[in-house]
Amino acid sequence: MEVQWLLVCHGLVTLLVVVSFLCGNWPIFQGTFIERIHFFLTFGAYDYFRRFIHFVCGSRGSNALNSVEYYCCDRPNPILQIMYLGIIGATYYFIATSSFGYIPGYYLSGLHRYTSFLAVGVGILLFLLTSFSDSGTVNSANVSQYLSAYPYDNIIFTEKECSTCKIPKPARSKHCSICDRCVARFDHHCGWMNNCIGERNTRYFMAFILWHFLICIYGVVALALILAGRLKESKVIHILTEYYGIENSLWALAPHVVQWLLGAYNTQILIMMFLAVVSLLLAGFFAYHAKLCLSNTTTNESFKWQEYLSWQRKVSEAKASAEALKASLDELGQERKPQISKWKAFFRRSRLEELEVVKNNMYDRGFLNNIHEIEQIIGILSVDGTLISSASFFCGAMWHSGCPRM
Repeated sequence: MEVQWLLVCHGLVTLLVVVSFLCGNWPIFQGTFIERIHFFLTFGAYDYFRRFIHFVCGSRGSNALNSVEYYCCDRPNPILQIMYLGIIGATYYFIATSSFGYIPGYYLSGLHRYTSFLAVGVGILLFLLTSFSDSGTVNSANVSQYLSAYPYDNIIFTEKECSTCKIPKPARSKHCSICDRCVARFDHHCGWMNNCIGERNTRYFMAFILWHFLICIYGVVALALILAGRLKESKVIHILTEYYGIENSLWALAPHVVQWLLGAYNTQILIMMFLAVVSLLLAGFFAYHAKLCLSNTTTNESFKWQEYLSWQRKVSEAKASAEALKASLDELGQERKPQISKWKAFFRRSRLEELEVVKNNMYDRGFLNNIHEIEQIIGILSVDGTLISSASFFCGAMWHSGCPRM
């Protein structure tokens, strides 16, 4: 029973940390303990660690820590790439050692030993393609091509020169301070890939996220079918109803079945929980980037638009406030008008509420044209036909090759 409570507490703490880290700065969590946990995870913990190092080691320790921080955060390095390979390798190892012994099983055929290896292999291939492909480096040799590819909108992109590369800066490009190069149609710098995501590798990045989402879903479903098969082969339901007299209903059997699974197959359940959480994160991340692609916007441009719209809104509010003040002063100079009732004043629309701030993205040319500009994500996902055939293979195998044994 202690193991079950330990697993439940582990799952709740993991969920709290993930939600606090990713969503703690949302308006709904303002003033709550989730916001405080988010602040501690993203800033407070490291700040306390920095103070501790300075207290123990003095300025020499602080300088060493700053050097490590500069290398890890401000310079290209393979740390997160190694972590990714470690996570993939460790997860696959635990799945293989804990679950491959039950394959083939009641609901899964032996084919899934090979489809899982193929799925992980394609994921690593996409990781390497995204990490080591050219993201769209702009230099003196090709700058004229990128200048003609995208016109300046004179809103968030204006004609100017890159102060570092000393070349004209094409619209939609950005100089990455980490990679120290200008990147065409710059989206963001991805530490996991140790590479920028730009015009020439966005397709691989999108395929990488989608494929890993499918892998996680595949892992969750496969492990669930393994546990269901073990439940069937061990005749747990029959034993509980016939020998222990438990009512044959979902609500009566569920606590006992869950307790049996947690006691006998806690490793598989922990892996399922991990894959489920990761799949949710990947689904949200893919949906966000898919929305950007379909509106022909990048992550960098979305931040620029937020800054521009915020500035435009403040300017409009200032103008509206000046007009309201002028109107009030004019009313003071005229005859005193009958006082407006409090109810009418309460429901009367404010001039500031009538403000409308419009986003005019000239690069958004419609749904189909935007998809064509990023070279049609669905077609690129094939990676010369390998990816789509592999996806069909292992997803189809999940439902068609694992027939129950009679």
